Amino acid sequence: MDFPNISDFPEKISKKKQANGTTLKTSMYGQKSYETQLAVITHFLHNQGLIQNLSTKQAEDYVREYLNHKYPQIEITDDILCEPLNTGFFNDFFQIPFPDPTDYKFTFIDLFAGMGGFRLAMRAQGGKCVFSSEWNTFAQKTYLANFGEMPFGDITKEEIKKYIPTQFDVLCAGFPCQPFSIAGISKKKSLGRETGFRDKTQGTLFFDVADILSRHRPKAFFLENVKNLVSHDKGNTFKIIQATLKELEYSIHYKVMDGKAYVPQHRERIMIVGFDKKRYHEKEKFEFPEATPSIKKIKDILEDNPDDKYTLSDKLWAYLQNYAKKHKEKGNGFGFGLVDLNGISRTLSARYYKDGSEILIPQGTSKNPRRLTPRECARLMGYPDNYIINKVSDVQAYRQCGNSVVVPLITAVSEQIIKTMLTENINE
Repeated sequence: MDFPNISDFPEKISKKKQANGTTLKTSMYGQKSYETQLAVITHFLHNQGLIQNLSTKQAEDYVREYLNHKYPQIEITDDILCEPLNTGFFNDFFQIPFPDPTDYKFTFIDLFAGMGGFRLAMRAQGGKCVFSSEWNTFAQKTYLANFGEMPFGDITKEEIKKYIPTQFDVLCAGFPCQPFSIAGISKKKSLGRETGFRDKTQGTLFFDVADILSRHRPKAFFLENVKNLVSHDKGNTFKIIQATLKELEYSIHYKVMDGKAYVPQHRERIMIVGFDKKRYHEKEKFEFPEATPSIKKIKDILEDNPDDKYTLSDKLWAYLQNYAKKHKEKGNGFGFGLVDLNGISRTLSARYYKDGSEILIPQGTSKNPRRLTPRECARLMGYPDNYIINKVSDVQAYRQCGNSVVVPLITAVSEQIIKTMLTENINE
């Protein structure tokens, strides 16, 4: 059967939208985007028996419509819908680099999933992902290629939240940092009225994390954010986050950790871990992993024969040198970062695709420096070489890596979380 490769789906979706509008019509459930239908189908196929909130009938209807669309010459019988994995139609969703563990120890959900760094980390601990969400269509494409699952879209939408299973063990989220407005809170306090997390965090993406914690009460959560979250908005942002998590009756453990202990990159991020007080009574023996001296060097992640297209043009190299000189004369530290191959790099950013200036690889005196290749960026974030990064353009790959987590660091913290969660006595 000539089944389309899963990594091609988003491009095909885009073409279909241009030709036929933005949605596919279903007979029983109104209109759903092609992406949402594919998310329902892939979550259904990977998690049969685990997704309580996902109507089997709805999933079967989407499977029928999908197969009718792809294979109009084949009669889609009830037998096919009852055992879709036995038909061979969906093999590509399972012929992937990182399948779920068959004998899993716990379940988790992956919010603001990006490239799937949290998923790799939790998978390494024996975890099974039962829900994923990521709004960026290019990141969805990369995620689909590696895990065989299309993440659902905008998690702020109630129609997406309804697909989250009733029960799961761990919530993972690298949520974006946003300021909170405290004006309304101050007014309510002056009137003697209590404020809850819905009042304090409404309108921010952290609200959706808190909302899901409130509704589903997983045993634990693992959040990651930029180092400056602690000082963001004069400390108000983190203060409200802490107060909200405590209001939801979760304990809080947090620490700023540097990825350089795991990869040759200086990348500081805050790790926030919490456990359900109703289960653990704040007696959990959780500790963050101890940082070790960095042993990896930039030269360890470089490809042998990178394409010449990654070498800076004479014009761009001259511009960067002049730009750095101008700011140095003004006493500023702005400029390019020509790395020591025996050292570590600056922090990889999502803007790396523009000129690569923060991390440039020297190529001797007779050749201009070059930017990292997408594969090297993935290695710099700790992704294994069998991770598929080339199903999107270089620009999108750079953006995804710059927005990602350091996988070995997240894995090390995840190990401590799961060790604590599975060994502590639980009072159900």
